[in-house]
Amino acid sequence: MPDDENSYLAGRYNNDKMTERGGVAETSSTAEPVVQGDDLVREYSRGGGGFFDRSATPTVTALRGVSVTVEPGEVVGIAGPSGSGKSTLLHLLAGLDVPTAGRLTLDGDDVAALSGRQRARLRLRTVGIVFQRFHLLDALSARANVALPLVELGHSKRDRRGRAESLLAAVGLDDRVTHRPGRLSGGEQQRVAIARALATDPSLVVADEPTGELDSETGARVLDLLVDVADDRAVVLASHDQQALDVCDRVLRLRDGALDGGP
Repeated sequence: MPDDENSYLAGRYNNDKMTERGGVAETSSTAEPVVQGDDLVREYSRGGGGFFDRSATPTVTALRGVSVTVEPGEVVGIAGPSGSGKSTLLHLLAGLDVPTAGRLTLDGDDVAALSGRQRARLRLRTVGIVFQRFHLLDALSARANVALPLVELGHSKRDRRGRAESLLAAVGLDDRVTHRPGRLSGGEQQRVAIARALATDPSLVVADEPTGELDSETGARVLDLLVDVADDRAVVLASHDQQALDVCDRVLRLRDGALDGGP
């Protein structure tokens, strides 16, 4: 088998294991929030033109005056019916988008004040994303997929392989490191995605419907993993699944783009 790590992998392993968490967030009173959003508004032109263009009418308001703070060690859920703004809020908190109004800081940086390249670098350093449909590369092994986010960090091959293998072992896939996604079950692919989200040792892990493609037993194992990783980092998950919301320390409920019961 060709060595697919040569072109795709870089990184360094900094944490030998994920610490077990007692089920309740334990945060230091002096810890800075990982994410803080104040009066967040996100508007789009109805034509789907991406960032808000004030000359384009009519507009759709996806979020209206949402404020949220996420501390290290917390697991925070985002819930609400379809169209309530869950995905929009998740994308803002992850630095994938910027608010039309209001202020959002991620790891202390004002997201809207950064260029697109600076935001990408901030995401690389700070955020691990678990996509609903995994987004693994079929041509790469599990090990290569996990280490892929580290390609820009320029560490040695030995270190990047060690980092990926240690993370796969932490999620119970030490016997699957050379398997490609097509040889893995849905639950195994989701665990690879979680390991990849941890590759850069981020301050924040965001997960979009992490149990949406899984049966209840596999979903429970995946949720256990997400709770385990929320030791000194924050985890935010958006879900319709009550099983997922039940593991959260608190749940933000959205309706029509606003916090339920809010303004």
